[in-house]
Amino acid sequence: MSQGSPATARQRPRPSLLYAVKQVELIVRAHLDDLLRDSGVTALQYTALTVLARRDGLTSAELARNSFVTPQAMADLVNSLERGGFIVRRRNPENRRQLLISLTADGDALLARFDDPVARIETRMLDGFDDADRERFRDYLNRARSSLEG
Repeated sequence: MSQGSPATARQRPRPSLLYAVKQVELIVRAHLDDLLRDSGVTALQYTALTVLARRDGLTSAELARNSFVTPQAMADLVNSLERGGFIVRRRNPENRRQLLISLTADGDALLARFDDPVARIETRMLDGFDDADRERFRDYLNRARSSLEG
């Protein structure tokens, strides 16, 4: 290729896998934002509530790590969820300095209300995947997450 050849003549690499993962995250986030718009919670707050549904009694720092936000951002998020009546904080009987966070009945009801619509987003995302592809995809994502955590 001569020096005057246009850059478009070069082979361009495919977008990176990190870029593709981020694009999927952004699209899912947009769908969640639309879905949750009138619920009183944001997509990040909803994510934190789903974490608490799986692991009750986390500290704010633990919830931040499991929700992929900074401890500072989680402090604001927890305050907002508590004001909304979706969570409650109580002293850890084993460490009085710690506050443990749990879902309230309202928080649990909110999650139940959105179980089916969120499942439909996931189904749409995996449209065209057969059952084996879905399981492999889940496995690959979990293995990638584990590799990065370690």
